[in-house]
Parts: sequence; structure tokens; C-alpha cells
Amino acid sequence: MSALLLDTHVVLWAFATPERLRPAVRREIVDPRNAVFVSAASVWEVEIKRAIGKLRAPEGFGELCRQRGFDALDITFEHAVAAGALPAHHADPFDRMLIGQAQVEHVTVVTADEAFRSYDVAVMFAG
Repeated sequence: MSALLLDTHVVLWAFATPERLRPAVRREIVDPRNAVFVSAASVWEVEIKRAIGKLRAPEGFGELCRQRGFDALDITFEHAVAAGALPAHHADPFDRMLIGQAQVEHVTVVTADEAFRSYDVAVMFAG
């Protein structure tokens, strides 16, 4: 069993263009033995970007994630402290939160973002 935390773009790809994901990643995401998390930070990011017109995404993104069977990962004080303490390899605050959450929760981040390699976190590359 694996515990996976999907980067925001990976969730969007899983919904709209799953062929962008490597076949092995698609198998891991749908494997019922795995815990597959979507962070509250990703839902926040999608809703902000959708509201300002930077992203075309369905309304009710969080509920869609639940319907798809993804587990919600709430943001805790521990996550915030971990994200804030990260070295400045990555400027995106949403990604920094995902990295902090992955470190605290000991989960593997599924991403296509090469910048995640700069951190002490397990990564599965999506594309």
C-alpha cells in the first residue's frame, strides 16, 4: 500500500486528460489499496485561479475530488510550519504547502514539477 499526495495539476490531469499521466502513475492512483490524497491547498489553488480566470476548471472542485474517491488532506499548523521552514527552491506557496504536508505525513508527492527534486520528499513523477 502506498500513500500518495497528488499535485494540483495531477488531479486536473486525472479528471480531464488522464493520458498525460504515465501508465504506472494511473495504475497507482486507481489502485484501491493506495491512499490517494488531495490537499486543501490544491482545492484552494484551483478555486482561486478559476475565480480570477487563470484556470478553466469545474465548479465544486473539492466535491468532485471526494466523488472520485480521493481523500482530503486538511492543512494543519504542523504543515504550515514545515512549509514555512523549507529552503527557497520553489516560490509557489501552494507547492511549498504540498511539500510540507508530504514531509509531515510521510507520503509520496505525485507531480511533474522537477523543482520538487530539490526537497527532502518522496516524489513520483507523473508525466
